[in-house]
Amino acid sequence: MIRDFETIIRYARGAGPQTLAVAAAEDDDVLKAVEYARQEGIINAILIGDKEKIETILKENNIAFEEYEIIDEKDKKEACNKAVELVKTGRALTIMKGFVDTSIILRAVLNKETGLHVEGLLSHVGVLKVDKFDRFFVISDSAMNISPTIEDKVCIINNAVKVAHALGNENPKVAMICPVEKVNEKIISTVHAAELVNMNEAGEIKGCIVGGPFALDNAVSPEAAKHKGINHPVAGQADILITPNLEVGNVLNKSMEYFANTEKAGIIMGAGTPIVLTSRASSSISKLNSIALAVLVANKN
Repeated sequence: MIRDFETIIRYARGAGPQTLAVAAAEDDDVLKAVEYARQEGIINAILIGDKEKIETILKENNIAFEEYEIIDEKDKKEACNKAVELVKTGRALTIMKGFVDTSIILRAVLNKETGLHVEGLLSHVGVLKVDKFDRFFVISDSAMNISPTIEDKVCIINNAVKVAHALGNENPKVAMICPVEKVNEKIISTVHAAELVNMNEAGEIKGCIVGGPFALDNAVSPEAAKHKGINHPVAGQADILITPNLEVGNVLNKSMEYFANTEKAGIIMGAGTPIVLTSRASSSISKLNSIALAVLVANKN
């Protein structure tokens, strides 16, 4: 099982350089990350966006122009459409979001006539490495689905499980994160958790073990689970943390990054190919990790 980003990068490198289509590529951190990934032998890239701005950023960072194909497209919507087209025609393996709003690139992906094939539901999957733990945490959903229904959560779990499988975790432990660890009819997340556990036990959700409801502490800490008297295979051992809504997912993801200096990656799953989507504030290293993760997942699924 893969337990660190160095190994993800090594595995992605082993798949040979894959072509990445970067939509609205005129972004300093994005282009630095793309160059790091190219130097690592993970990707080649087609840069779509304002050619003059892209070339200026490349020059400022001493990145050779000739290493990249640049498609001049100043309109961000059209840049996203062209990135999707490159994937659909087989010229690129996957897409990376550059200096463009998430909503714009997702509209291009979801376009019924020209977009990508969507399997169920798009959801953001974060992969984070916290120093004190010996494994990755896969967190979903922190960027896409505001108030997911129970049907949505089935898709969110399935997308996260695909990422865990690509990391070599054949039967990941999925914790449904709630404010409390007991079912309370007034707290819908706990009701959803119990139903999803039943669906997993009935074989409707496959490839994982689903447990919950769990508070965060007894999902990740064996001591906290023992103290609460919780006896379940997922208790204290969770690999995947499914949050009740976007607000919780977003805060959990960013608090781990900023308070714990956690190394991270983020991709969108559900569109047939992973989409590299990170916050504009994320570092070049996080973006590099995300590129490597996308290549790894695309080649495993």
